[in-house]
This record gives sequence, structure tokens and C-alpha cells, in this order.
Amino acid sequence: MATSEKTAAFLIESRMRDAARGNAKAYFDLGIAYSSGAQGVGIDLIEAHKWFNLAAIAGNTRAQECRAEIADEMSARDIIVAQKAARAWLQFGSRNVA
Repeated sequence: MATSEKTAAFLIESRMRDAARGNAKAYFDLGIAYSSGAQGVGIDLIEAHKWFNLAAIAGNTRAQECRAEIADEMSARDIIVAQKAARAWLQFGSRNVA
């Protein structure tokens, strides 16, 4: 793994740990990463929608806007999958962190 890939992986892992602790900024940052391919992750609109949804639930109005923007590019089925993933994260997410 190249140095830039290691750095990107570390940043994502760090944001995931913060998200598992309920950090709303981490939710938003992960939404940005997955919606844009930032931090070396592949674009994944389902993951992005999930994270933006979690940030929106936490009160982030920009996340609400971002979630709506990417929803326009998603199928209804993909949105349902993302919503289920967000609910699962709320129920089990913090248990997945060491």
C-alpha cells in the first residue's frame, strides 16, 4: 500500500472511530468522502447517503442538503438500503469499534 493510501485509510478509520462514538462531524465527513471519493475511498452513494442521513438526524442542515443532492442520483431501492444501514448504525454502530 502506498503512503498516500495508508494516510487515506488512517483518516477514514479515524473518522469511523469518531462516528462510532456519535460524532456528528465525523458522520458528515464520511458522507463527503463517500460521495466524492475523497480520502482515497471509492464513490459509494449508498454509504454517502447513510452518513449524510446520520449527520442530518444529528441536526446538520448541510448534510440534509447533501443527502437530497445525492438522492437525485440514486434509485428508490438504493435509498431504502441506505436508510436501513443508517438505522442499523444507530442501533449497532458504536458496538463495532474497538
